[in-house]
Amino acid sequence: MNPDELQTLRFADPRLSRFDPLPRIITLDDFDRGFCGWTQLVGNYEHTLDAMLPGYAQHSAAMLSSASAWEFGSHGGFDGTYSLKLATKPKKGGQNVAIKRLTFRKRGPIRLEFYFTFKPEASELRLGEAEIRSVGFLYDLQSGDADADSLRVMPHMRFLNALDGVHEQKWQFKRRTMALKPLGNEGKTFTHYHLSPNDWEDLPGGHQRLCYNEIPTKINWHYARFDFDLASWQATRFQCNDRVFDLSGYEPIVIPGMRNLWCMLNLAFFVETDTDKRAFMYVDGVCLSGDF
Repeated sequence: MNPDELQTLRFADPRLSRFDPLPRIITLDDFDRGFCGWTQLVGNYEHTLDAMLPGYAQHSAAMLSSASAWEFGSHGGFDGTYSLKLATKPKKGGQNVAIKRLTFRKRGPIRLEFYFTFKPEASELRLGEAEIRSVGFLYDLQSGDADADSLRVMPHMRFLNALDGVHEQKWQFKRRTMALKPLGNEGKTFTHYHLSPNDWEDLPGGHQRLCYNEIPTKINWHYARFDFDLASWQATRFQCNDRVFDLSGYEPIVIPGMRNLWCMLNLAFFVETDTDKRAFMYVDGVCLSGDF
């Protein structure tokens, strides 16, 4: 099948025509089919759960949600009924993370596309547009066991919506993380909280005003795309809605490879609250594709 025929077939499929995937579809997640492999990010531990870092201990399971609202019922998903919902605890600075754990079979271009939206819990009759601190996503990657360069590479991106009540509305990235902490006495398990509030940097030209509807319960879905090359360990494109951003200053977190994470290809979404109120992130229609 030639590329034009393949493109025609994809445009005819409403599940795929909303995306611009690379030739190989790795995963296509519609949460009307269930969790599709997305689960809670549990922190590392060895011998005792008390070894888990506090940042991870706060995480809870994502849920399937119809985005219900007290005055009009439910928004539903991007299409269909359900989306994946992440909810923080009602404590300023609280985070939650959902993760999907995969491995890759070729080091080459990959593309993550998804639709997302966010709101604080509608516990007051006010908009609350500056009550969510951030929403974001990341890859967690590692080279293969036969690769000469044993690296763990963690491209992070977040939309800093607000900080201490100031409506920031800008994209940020990380190139540094906290030092690795060994767990137990067997030398098999380490931990680091790479989503700590430290070391976030502004993406050049990264200010963006996202649609945030006028009452506490209305949501609008946003499109995001992030391209990464597993061969060069470089980000190649980031887009949100109609904006394509300059990645010339972008760098991922890079640390030495771990002894048991070969060919890792993990995806994660996260949300943070800026007040003592729960923050919600909804994700629907996640497409990961590659060129192989």
